[in-house]
Amino acid sequence: MSNTLTDKLFDDNDPAVLDPFAIFEEWFAMAHQSEPNDAHAMALASVDDGGMPDVRMVLLNARDTRGFSFFTNFGSAKGVELLAHPKAAMVMHWKSIRRQIRMRGPVEVVTPAEADAYFASRPRGSQIASAASKQSRPLANRERLAADVAALTAQIGDADMVRPEHWSGFRLVPLEIEFWKDGEFRLHDRVRYTREGTDMPWSAQRLYP
Repeated sequence: MSNTLTDKLFDDNDPAVLDPFAIFEEWFAMAHQSEPNDAHAMALASVDDGGMPDVRMVLLNARDTRGFSFFTNFGSAKGVELLAHPKAAMVMHWKSIRRQIRMRGPVEVVTPAEADAYFASRPRGSQIASAASKQSRPLANRERLAADVAALTAQIGDADMVRPEHWSGFRLVPLEIEFWKDGEFRLHDRVRYTREGTDMPWSAQRLYP
């Protein structure tokens, strides 16, 4: 008898009956138990105005059935690209459990309340760094950054750090989610979930490795 969602996903005849968000949670919990650090790291891909792809590692900071959220400086390369072209792809790869999850879909800006809540949860040093950094823009030297951080730290003093307007978050709302599990002789297991819209039901399809 299958005891886990993963068993049902790859062993049963109809993976379409499963909820891909629930499968994600099962794999994410496994990764947190086995990855040496940053089990919530993911590669995020976007495109610039010329259609040139761009990819970087970011941290998955929030998630629910609406989608998967990360936070950034809106003046950064990814911020500028996603505001102009609000679609993205991401992949989370966990070597310790030999699994990965890929997603694609539209991107939306999180609410101010969500951004405020996450910003408030960050260490004070990270809050100050977020406000001081002109992310992705040219920097003369490391000393310039340190001076900017020191100046802002002195300016704030003991007051609470308020989230800067240029810092918020995005939510990737997946229209595709693919689960991949390593197999012997490269006979990997793959199941891809797709839906036509964010309020539409999921369908599932097994894929050749």
